[in-house]
Amino acid sequence: MKTSAEMTDAELRQEIARLKKEKNALIMAHYYTRDEIQEIADFIGDSLALARQAAKTNADIIVMCGVHFMGETAKILCPDKKVLVPDEAAGCSLADSCDAAEFEKFVKARPDHTVISYVNTSAAVKAVTDIVVTSGNARKIIESLPKEEKIIFGPDKNLGGYINAVTGRNMVLWPGACHVHDRFSIDRIMELKKEHPEAKILVHPECRRPLQLIADKVGSTAALLDFAQNDDAPEYIVVTESGILFEMRRKCPTKKFIPAPAEDAECQCNECDYMKLNTLRKVYEALKNETPEINVDKEIAEKALRPIERMLELS
Repeated sequence: MKTSAEMTDAELRQEIARLKKEKNALIMAHYYTRDEIQEIADFIGDSLALARQAAKTNADIIVMCGVHFMGETAKILCPDKKVLVPDEAAGCSLADSCDAAEFEKFVKARPDHTVISYVNTSAAVKAVTDIVVTSGNARKIIESLPKEEKIIFGPDKNLGGYINAVTGRNMVLWPGACHVHDRFSIDRIMELKKEHPEAKILVHPECRRPLQLIADKVGSTAALLDFAQNDDAPEYIVVTESGILFEMRRKCPTKKFIPAPAEDAECQCNECDYMKLNTLRKVYEALKNETPEINVDKEIAEKALRPIERMLELS
């Protein structure tokens, strides 16, 4: 029997399919993962869609191809399932920007505030949260709360600032950010727009405010994909992690999608290194050995479950 390092991609795909059937496993992938991961996934989506799918699956094993907090969310929603991640090192710069102990102090200093946390957070942060949101449902959920309600929003300052701007709220923002979305260059994007005058600019709300203001559409990964499918422009400049271009090109084969440049022309700062840690070989090894497995402390999981359920109820 060949080792995974000796297998071709075709052989890895074949073995993954066999193990998936044998073990009643479901492979889930975020839009930002590698093309070959999205090709083998049973389900592809943004954070909200992945949470919804995890909550209703009948699979015995969930292989979460994304980042660590997504595996935690799946485990919290499905405590009886085995949740695997292909690489435990697949973290999240945004989640890392919000230390749970420091966030708890921040919350306790404002006891009269409702705490809303972006899903891109650790289970421990979710455990001190009232409602979890995603970029796709944050505005809807916040607008469902009374206008006079005091709100803490964490950890993404750019998404929180966008919600404040479009709703007229004055939420208290935790100063976190995603290293990918926070590095896009407005000057280089405007140069790109001059080269492609018919292109529309699609911007994720985790980007800085000046980028939101030049956008033809601001929205979650799923919302940007939906916009491209239903719009008539021939080209789009996509200001979010470049992994979404795989699905955009698959859904809209006649249109051109251009990844937005980052400030540093020498680096691929429009890619999330953590998401790219998911590979075919690692998916195969995870299914074969049923490890690395995600487990969440029982007390934290119990506290984190309710705000996640509220997100699903209010979406």
